[in-house]
Formats: sequence, C-alpha cells, structure tokens
Amino acid sequence: MPLPHLPARLARVSSFLAMDVLSAAKAKERAGGDVVHMEVGQPSAPVPRRVREAARAALEAGQIGYTEALGLPSLRERIARHYRDAYGVDVAPERIVATTGSSAGFVLAFLALFEPGARVAITAPGYPAYRNIFAALDIEPVDIAVDAASGWVMTAEAVERAHREAPLAGVLVMSPANPSGTMMGRQALAQLAETCRRLGVWFISDEIYHGLTYDAPAETALAVHDDAVIVNSFSKYYCMTGWRIGWLVVPERLVRPIETLAQNLYISPPYLSQVAAEAAFDAVEELEEIKAGYAANRAFLLEEMTAIGLGEGPPVDGAFYIYRDVGRFTNDSLAFCRRMLEETGVAATPGLDFDPDRGARFVRFSFAGSMEDCRQTVARLRAWLR
Repeated sequence: MPLPHLPARLARVSSFLAMDVLSAAKAKERAGGDVVHMEVGQPSAPVPRRVREAARAALEAGQIGYTEALGLPSLRERIARHYRDAYGVDVAPERIVATTGSSAGFVLAFLALFEPGARVAITAPGYPAYRNIFAALDIEPVDIAVDAASGWVMTAEAVERAHREAPLAGVLVMSPANPSGTMMGRQALAQLAETCRRLGVWFISDEIYHGLTYDAPAETALAVHDDAVIVNSFSKYYCMTGWRIGWLVVPERLVRPIETLAQNLYISPPYLSQVAAEAAFDAVEELEEIKAGYAANRAFLLEEMTAIGLGEGPPVDGAFYIYRDVGRFTNDSLAFCRRMLEETGVAATPGLDFDPDRGARFVRFSFAGSMEDCRQTVARLRAWLR
C-alpha cells in the first residue's frame, strides 16, 4: 500500500543551519573532541538568581497548571511597566500577549496578520526562521538586501521599491539585528513606520535583543507607531533561552484573534516560566554584569578578527554576534564552517543561514560565551587561516 504524500510546503522549509552546526558540534564532543561553541545565540551565564528563586518558590507551592491563553495578568502588567520605565511609552496590559518564546509569537502574529500568498519584506541577511515560518504558512518572503551602503538596515526607500513591484502585506525588521548586530535609530524607525502607514501594510518589529546594546539604547517601534506589532523574548538579555517565554504587543483589535489562536495552538505559556519571567525584571544589576562580559568579548573580537585576516562586516551596535566576510578564504560558507569545526573545533554558523544569495562568503560568530571562548577561537583560527 503506497504511503500518503507529504505536503509540498515541507520541501520549502529549510533546516536551521545554526542548530545543525550545534548538533554536529555536540556529536564531536560526544566522540571526545574539543569544541569552542560560537554557533548559537545562547548566553553562557546562568539564569539570574531572582529568576531561580521565583521558580523554586512556585515549584514548592506545587500549583503549576494552565493560565489564561494571553498569560498571567501580573506578568502582562509587569511588561507594561517595563515599557514605561525603559522607553517612556504607555502600553495597556490588555495589549500584551505572553507567548511560548518569541518563536510562538511569530507564528501567532503571522497567522493573525497575513493570508496565504501575502508578501512580507525582510532583510537579507536576516534571521532564518522568518523565511522558514513563512514557507510553512505559504507566505512569500521579500528579501531587502542590506549592506554597508544602507547602513545594514532596511530603509523606507527600499520598502517603497519592493511595494511598487508587487504590493506588500507587511514589513518585518529586527533591531538590534541578527546576524549583523546593527541597530535602527529613532529617525530610521519613524521613516519606516510612516511608509508602512501610508502604504497600508503591517509593521512588525522584532526587539528580542533589546537590552543588549553597547553605545546607545535601542528604540522600540511603539515610540513611533502605536499600531506596530512587537515581538520580544526573555531568552537573550534575560538569559532564559530554555524557559521558552516571550511576549507580543499588538493593536487592540488583534488581541482577541490572537487569543483564539493561542488557545488552540498552545493553550497557554508555561506557568513556571511566566512566574520566573516576572522576576527577571528585578535582576537588572546581575544582567548588566553579564552584558559587561559581552562588551569585553565584542571589543576583543572586533580587533582580533581583523588582525587574523577576516574581512569587514557590519558594525556591532547590539546583540552578541559578529558577521564577517570570509570571501578571501571561500565562496562556500557551509563547507568552510564544516571544515573549520572538523579541523579546529571552532563551531560557527555559515552566512547561508541568513542570506541565501550573498551568505556564501560570510560567517557568523556568537560572543555570548566566555572571554576564554573568544581567545581560543582567535588562537585556533589564526593558526588555521595562515
């Protein structure tokens, strides 16, 4: 008896290369190999003490069950206070949706905003999960190439050009960005927001790396566009990757549709993670110490990677990645990263994960680990690239 055919859209969903590299690196370690992990955006610091204490107290109480699909009211209120304190922006708690990580937030937002076949602008390079979630939902990604000439950010002019070619349904930006680390200033955000208003397209801002900036604070899109859809998470700045907890801020008219989707797709975010996330806002002193470590890693790598012969890349305004041109050594970043892991034990992510066209000559290194990881990476690559 023949097996049923798999849906054609599955073939359009590519693997997440950063996670493939992580799997290969873990396999090398299990075989006794020595690996320096520079491939994933995983903070090496432990979860803040206040977060652990809140989780421990909730565990001891033992009442860990479902919450409302939109999340605990106390967490939503605390997130609203964060917007007042950090950005001077008033957001009603009712507009905030706690999610099972930002990944679930993307799925909820995309399902609520876009019909199958809708065209949504994203940057290239950019976060690979965007295009793969779009593929699973039959949404068409429209690549806006960014480079030094554009300041490595999406511009209003580029969006207008893409919209003239065929109407866009949405624009999705990330600031600070993955993999580039570049950040959009208030004026650039405002111009993009105004363009989206005028064209009648949704404006989505991925702000998962807010808090992780080095020279100036990040701006929230809510400061320039009250109807922007905001995606954020406790994974990066708050060091809570494995807790799978994030949030959305959405216009009031989207709250009920997203709640209905969340009820059916996820029921609710994990109770324990929500309790812990609320406590994370009170751990800023500890978190800023962790960020100081990232800043030291960043300064070291920006100097040393040029010294060992890697090419130029975007400025690292925020996040914890360095995206460098390796075109001097290869025109196949996937093969380059495989060989680098095998021969040096340094695990990094090929640029093809972020940019299907130009990523063949780029590699992303994460500096979310220790200074020793950074030193080892430079020492091993210096010897290998000679």
